[in-house]
Amino acid sequence: SEEKENKIVLGKEINDVAREVARESIVLLKNENNLLPLKKSLKKIAVIGPLANSSDDPLGPWAQQGKPENVVTVVQGLKNKLAPSTEIIFAEGCKITGDDKSGFKEAINAAGESDAVILCLGESRNMSGEANSRATLDLPGVQEELAKEIFKTGKPIVVVLMNGRPLTINWIAENVHSILETWYLGVQSGNAIADVLFGDYNPSGKLTVTFPRHVGMVPYYYNDKNTGRRHNPNDHYTSYYLDVENSPLFPFGYGLSYTTFEYSNLVLSANQISKNEPLKVFVDVKNSGKYDGEEVVQLYIRDLIGSVTRPVKELKDFSKIFLKSGETKKVEFTITPEKLKFYDVNMNYTSEPGDFKVFVGTNSSEVLESSFSLVE
Repeated sequence: SEEKENKIVLGKEINDVAREVARESIVLLKNENNLLPLKKSLKKIAVIGPLANSSDDPLGPWAQQGKPENVVTVVQGLKNKLAPSTEIIFAEGCKITGDDKSGFKEAINAAGESDAVILCLGESRNMSGEANSRATLDLPGVQEELAKEIFKTGKPIVVVLMNGRPLTINWIAENVHSILETWYLGVQSGNAIADVLFGDYNPSGKLTVTFPRHVGMVPYYYNDKNTGRRHNPNDHYTSYYLDVENSPLFPFGYGLSYTTFEYSNLVLSANQISKNEPLKVFVDVKNSGKYDGEEVVQLYIRDLIGSVTRPVKELKDFSKIFLKSGETKKVEFTITPEKLKFYDVNMNYTSEPGDFKVFVGTNSSEVLESSFSLVE
């Protein structure tokens, strides 16, 4: 009934879930000198950028019945979070696209008189989704130039990214203190971002895509095939780029927390198994920081030799665990026979005897490593 619909849609229960899902989707990309979480006692905060007060873009390209009037913007989220004694100064600075810099002066002034800057940059919702391709992965328009001008004020800056694809944000990654990747978070966007900015939620999201350093590296993904001449710094005639680092800006599975996690004691239940035997993998994960937090522990494998080429790494399992500050947990994975199968040279779905590597870690690049062999 319409009455039931009006009661349920955007009611407290729905909004609470929307806020929780949004918070869990945020990925902390950088947090130099532990700038985040911000203190709620800050007197003046500048909220700058074309996405800071947008109520349309956080809905994303596939919002269906989403309405901008139901969206909590970043500006509104901060107002909801903070006491009236905290002054929030909003300045758009520039539009998402175009080369108009007439708003720079107001934004620079706002930053100059604030204790911290929240700089909301990214893409409009209609840049993603069907039939919405881009030739570059840079921030559109003059947004990066705005960031450079705000950076000159010397104020602590948190960049809040809203976008539907990985972006080549090299300058921002190198210079700005903290970066949150928030994608398009929907109606509770501003509240979820404020929860993370001020430490009421400790971010735990991980990247499901690789961030390249340049569009020329695309297609770029963690589970690529081995080349005949994989990069060797001591050998010029191997596969690498002359003009950018031969690594992602942010790797697949990457995501920081306000606390730190230490991995140790990677142990396999056997170093040799038969085709129908499962293999247990154990690892100790310790919350070595000051905050309670969640960590997504990731398990990858590599089949070293196959009748067809195999990826250098494949995500086969993950486990999201909650650890109090100082707590250690033993995480257990099972590599089932199914997880070693692939379509062989004859298109049979099977596993092949041989040597395998196992990687466990906080992302696809930072891992502990072990090995086992599969026998007939």
